[in-house]
Amino acid sequence: MRAKPSPRRTRRNLGLGASVLLGATVLTQASTQASTGAEQDQIPESTYVGAVEVVRDVAAATKSSGPETLRGTVFNDENRDGRSSGDEGVEGVTVSNGRDVVVTDADGNYELPVFDGMTAFVTQPSGWQVPVDADGVAQFSYNHLPAGSPELRFGGLEPTGPLPTAVNFPIVQGDEAAQDDATRCAVLADVQTYSGRELGFARDGLLADLLEENDVAECGALMLGDVAGDDLGLYPRIKEVLGASGLPLRFVPGNHDLDLDATDAAHSFDTFKRELGPTTYSYDVADVHYVVMNNVKYPCTPQDNPDGARSHCDDPVNAPSYSGQLGDDQLTWLENDLAQVPQDKLVVIATHIPMVSFADQTSTKHQTAEVTKVYELLEGRPALSVSGHTHSTERMNTGDSYAGWKTAVGVDELPFPHVVAGAPSGDWYSGDLGVDGRPMALQRDGARPGYLMLDVEGAEYVDSFRAIGETDEKQMAVSLNSPRWRDWYTTITEWAATREGWEQAPPVNVNDLGDPGLVTTADVAADTYLSANVWYGSTDTEVSVSIDGGQAQAATRTQQAQGEAAKVGARYADPAAATRQLQVARFGFESTSGDESAQGFELYAGSDYGPGPAQPGNNIADRATHIWQFRLPSGLSEGVHRADVTATDSFGRQFTETYVFEVRAELPQQGFRTDVFETE
Repeated sequence: MRAKPSPRRTRRNLGLGASVLLGATVLTQASTQASTGAEQDQIPESTYVGAVEVVRDVAAATKSSGPETLRGTVFNDENRDGRSSGDEGVEGVTVSNGRDVVVTDADGNYELPVFDGMTAFVTQPSGWQVPVDADGVAQFSYNHLPAGSPELRFGGLEPTGPLPTAVNFPIVQGDEAAQDDATRCAVLADVQTYSGRELGFARDGLLADLLEENDVAECGALMLGDVAGDDLGLYPRIKEVLGASGLPLRFVPGNHDLDLDATDAAHSFDTFKRELGPTTYSYDVADVHYVVMNNVKYPCTPQDNPDGARSHCDDPVNAPSYSGQLGDDQLTWLENDLAQVPQDKLVVIATHIPMVSFADQTSTKHQTAEVTKVYELLEGRPALSVSGHTHSTERMNTGDSYAGWKTAVGVDELPFPHVVAGAPSGDWYSGDLGVDGRPMALQRDGARPGYLMLDVEGAEYVDSFRAIGETDEKQMAVSLNSPRWRDWYTTITEWAATREGWEQAPPVNVNDLGDPGLVTTADVAADTYLSANVWYGSTDTEVSVSIDGGQAQAATRTQQAQGEAAKVGARYADPAAATRQLQVARFGFESTSGDESAQGFELYAGSDYGPGPAQPGNNIADRATHIWQFRLPSGLSEGVHRADVTATDSFGRQFTETYVFEVRAELPQQGFRTDVFETE
């Protein structure tokens, strides 16, 4: 399914926010109209800029007693002024406090129970739009935290004071295209900028790509967590940069979006809520129901480790840690939310930590504890799970199974497709700089930094991977996995695995590897494989190889997803990526552990989903769900050869990569040419 092209749109950054005192009532709202025609010309006609209307009757608030109830209206803001006065209410719209779910009556009114720390929000109905702020961040919620956050480094939430008299949610009907059941959405995992310079890399790569995407304005971009890299002070600039895409933006909370100085999970995302929106919510676009949930509990506690499987939760005071958990309140909300959704409507579950993943299949920290309960609630529905966190790209189909899932989280096989959408930051903006000045930053499974595009029509969808800075047709990397390369890999990774090794020069480096596109006849005779890393490949992807124009033959996928464990090591690696990931060593690095004596060589890759020393099997592409291998014919003659590698995906789309390599009786001697230095 191909989306129709649409003109590129631009936005103007408008300062929003005003409080109006009307007698005894304070009406808090956003100014949704520019003051001059010139300013309005900078805003696309279809962009609805505004905010939730919060009405405070001071006199009524001082007289209230007993159980509190939040009241308000969902209204059709036809004149887009953000005020409910004179506008019609919208019937049948879902409103929630993150636990209870209600539906508006014939006049658009709702009532919800109140509890401290709750976030009230409206579920955007299909064919309608909630407003966005000046940076494109969707505005559809109200935080209720009367006393505000405890003291937090990045501020958290200001006190909201007594319960408002009303919280009214404005929505507007979309244009004619929004009434269709087809839509296109951008789904992005870890942007994860740790610094202003890395935000510049995101601007020059991710943003530049988003500006070229067509027909995404209705659905916008869904960010799957780790929007920042611990420094939440970057949020304002991050929003402005991403907002330049002209797309409505929605966010999922990630473990690097935490208020790390919070001592209670109730406040660990307060700054996120202030800047980016709620941590639990849903919205409808066309015929899709998107469900966003927070599965990053921080700090987790010994109560989260009743069976001893989550020992990382045992010391929240001295060693606070997060864990992949949803909690009872969110599961209750999910059940209540789905009760309002037709059974045949596609449900997209969006979390930061995957429900399950290949990369961390044995982990209880990096997968979701209550995943089987989520499956029970979605039983019989068309569904898709999308997530980030792992800095890898995983497209897993219904029925796929890996050994680690059963022990870690109780899953035998997948009841519906799961996707880890890939990280625009790749391996945390590390590695060599390309000619465009951006880091290569290959993901831990060798995939390029990138993101997901969803083309949805009804309950059917076509998903595509976009490698940042590449054409849509660029979907794989091809290389040779030879005995010589495997020896080199083993030597350097064994050195890196020892703490003592970091304090010495590596025993080999990339220069010792020589020409990766040249193998000897002995290499070919002793098992040399053409390796194709098809970044978004899955169990229904077919890969074939034609050598020198001969008949195409099938390549073999290293992982069959039939209940096996991860196949690990040089034999199953992607040499194109692993060579890049292993070639960079630094001396005199600052230890991430604070150990001043830890000075020495370090492989330039991350660990535990943040920058730091590389470990074999952590951020090196020695395993993946999407590597295919083709053994070179043992009698392949000396000379230059051409391999045409074709991947055919689930939808019949074909992508071909041509790889040229050499076979020689022995390796050419390496060294400098002496004749270039001769003088007369």
